[in-house]
Order: sequence, then structure tokens, then C-alpha cells
Amino acid sequence: MPEYDVAIIGAGPGGYVAAIRAAQLGLSTAVIEKDNVGGLCLNWGCIPSKALLYSAEVANLFRRGPEFGIGFKDLTLDMGVAIDRSREIVARFVSGVESLLKQNRVTHIRGVGRISGPNTIEVQPSAETVQAKNIIVATGGATRSLPHVAIDGDRVITSREALEMRTPPASIIIVGGGATGVEFAYFYRAYGAEVTIVELLEHLLPNEDEDVSRHLERTFGAAGIRARTRTRVEEISVHDSGATVAVAGRDGHDELDAERVLIGVGFAPASANLGLEEAGVVLEHGWVNVDDFCRTNVPNIWAIGDVTGRLLLAHVASQQGVTAVEKIAGQDPAPLDYNQMPRAVYCQPQVASLGLTEAQARERGHAVVSGRFPFRANGKAMALGETDGFVKIVADRSTGEILGHHMIGYNVTELVGEASLGNTLETTHVELGHAVHAHPTLSEALKEAALAVRGEAIHFYRNQARPSS
Repeated sequence: MPEYDVAIIGAGPGGYVAAIRAAQLGLSTAVIEKDNVGGLCLNWGCIPSKALLYSAEVANLFRRGPEFGIGFKDLTLDMGVAIDRSREIVARFVSGVESLLKQNRVTHIRGVGRISGPNTIEVQPSAETVQAKNIIVATGGATRSLPHVAIDGDRVITSREALEMRTPPASIIIVGGGATGVEFAYFYRAYGAEVTIVELLEHLLPNEDEDVSRHLERTFGAAGIRARTRTRVEEISVHDSGATVAVAGRDGHDELDAERVLIGVGFAPASANLGLEEAGVVLEHGWVNVDDFCRTNVPNIWAIGDVTGRLLLAHVASQQGVTAVEKIAGQDPAPLDYNQMPRAVYCQPQVASLGLTEAQARERGHAVVSGRFPFRANGKAMALGETDGFVKIVADRSTGEILGHHMIGYNVTELVGEASLGNTLETTHVELGHAVHAHPTLSEALKEAALAVRGEAIHFYRNQARPSS
């Protein structure tokens, strides 16, 4: 049997990117995948959900037609067509990834892989044995539920079922106010559903800067999306017409009724039955423990993506894959810095961030100063009729180092790449403020927010910079 330099279990955004990069570096490479290439992100996550969110955005834009001098009669919304479009996009993307693997001479093996020896993977159901000098585990994660909550795929669903549901529910309760929860809240509200989000922590998007989270809550409230934060789900019961969610929160106990309930409380590692423990790989609550180059404690076994639990984002998995194979190939990649990984949420207004929140920066001992610039003062945003939101820059007062970029507004996920590049080059808020941005563009808000750190924003007046208490 052939021996590969690298064999990868899983062909999601970590696995297939690692395979292609390994092939570019001259390593003989195989990737083992039990389902379609692209993993959860491409097939049942990032790509189809963003297609649906754009359909929701178009629906909302049509409702605003008179604002732009556009009139029409009898607006109809067909969510089934939006679902079909999303699946067609997925199919094209899957085909494209398969072609890339073939073009790069990566061996694509269909089946379930399990580590059976120091350099051996058994593949089922074919019983094929794959030999490899290095094994990369890229099996991702699986949707997590709540204790004692049964997901029946009908009344109580996950994002997987939601991405196939062809008609909007009259009402839906979404458990979890993270990225998945707020994105589906925006989507279903655009199609007319009554939406309630139940979140255990203080705010929606609890990992984001508090200013951003509060702003999103206000915007959602104005759109008719109810948020019950600091609220715990105690029980979900299903009946013929829907489901009842028993909750306990700051206002005591309550029961919420809806046609459907969507569970969006995160993911668990897909690390079971891989032979990892038998191989001596250290796991922490099922997550594969890796260093900053994605090495496990076993010299020839590596792990990337959601299964590591480091930061469950597709682009993080891809970068982990590149870092791992470059290290395998004898190159000298930079260690991964998860504080510098961009984060993006695709409801409207969108949320994008990179680096530390203001609270995190204070906790780490920084003397913090921040600047904000609202999109209502941005010419391009006004021209688009999309003035909701702001850009916030968090910086170190003494050095000028930008510690965090935080944005909420129309299509701000397209602006976070500049933040990533700036932090890679160790750009200060003064340098970002000096950088010329084309006018009129949304990106000018980044420049103005950087200027606002020293009270120098041109198109928005503030007496002085905002030192943090």
C-alpha cells in the first residue's frame, strides 16, 4: 500500500485547505471524508446560511422600496425558493472543492477514518488501510443540545433542519443568542415569523464588546425580535400545535409558546471513535489538546479546526490547517494567535470584530482609550440608507497599539480584513487615522474611529477621546 506524507481525516474548511497546501508543498497527501467535502461549513453552515441571510436582506430591502422611490404591488416571499438557491450554491461549491483536490493531486478517500496504529488509519466500510507519516484530525464538531431536551427535527430543530425548512414558522423560539441564534432570528423575522431569543448570559453575542451587544439588542427590538437575556431554559415540551419552553430569568418563571424551537447553543467535538485515546492523544472534555502549531502530544498526530475547541470558525480551521502542514513540511510558520482571528456575524446589522473587547483589555492591565464613529455620519452609509451602527477602536493609551476593532453595521464583515491586516503589521490608531480611505466608502468609518481615539474625528464631534474607567 502507498504511504502518504500526510493523511487527513475530514475534508471541511480545515481538512481540504490543509490537503491543498500540503500538496503545494510537495507532500503526498490523502484526505478521508465520510460525506461531501466542505464539511459542516460548506454544506450545512456558513455558505447556505449566508445565502439565506442575503435573501432575507433582499426581502427587507423590498419592503423599504418606497423610501427609494420604488413602488410595487403584491410583494410575495417564497422561502422555498431561497432554500433551493442556497442548496444550489452549496452543490457548486462542493463540486469546486472536489475539482481543486483533484487538480492538486490529493487522493480523496470516501469513508470513515479511525486511527488504528502510530501511522495507520482504517477506513470503513471499505476496510481500506491508509499509511501516513503524519495524521491530521480535522473532524470538526457536532450540534450540541441542552440536557433533557430531545431534538425531534420537527418541533424542536437545529440549524441543520432549519436550512431545509421550506416554509417559515408563524412563531419560533431560538435558544442561544450567539452567532447562530441571531442570524436565524434575523432570517425568520424577515419572513414574517414572531421571534424570541432566549440567552443564558447578560447579552446577545455575549463574547462581543458590550457596546456592540447592547446596540444589536436595541436594533433587534426595533425590528420586533424579542430577546430574553439572563434567562435559563428549564424544559421544552412538544404538543400538536408547537412547543412550550419553560424558562427562569430575572423576572421569575415563565412559559413561552411557539410553533417551533431552534436550539443554537453551540457545538461539541466530533472526537469519539477516532482511536485518539488509544493512540495516547490527550483530550480535554472531548476536545483535542494542541499547541500553537496544532501538534498533539503524540509526535506524528496533529489536529485542526473545531475538534480542537480553540476558536470554532471556518477561517480559523483553514489557517490551522496551513500552519500544521507548513510545520510538517519543515517550514517556519508563525504560531497561531487566536486573539488576532477575525470574528463575523451576518445578521443585519452585521457584527465584526478582531482582538480584545474593552473589558478584556482592562482585565489584562492595559490603560485603555477608545474611539467610536457612527455610520449615521458616514456618507456612503447615508447614500445606502444604512446608517445603523458604529465602528469602535480600543487602543492602549501609552503605546497606541490597537487592541480591538469592534463594528456593527451594514456589511461590516467586509471591513474586518483591513483590521486583520493592520494588526498583522502592528498598526497604531495614529497610523490607521493617517491612512487615506476612498470617499465615499463605509471603510472611512474605520479611519474616523481611529481619529476619534484622540478626539480628532472630522465628521463627528466629540469634545475629547473617551478614556475607559
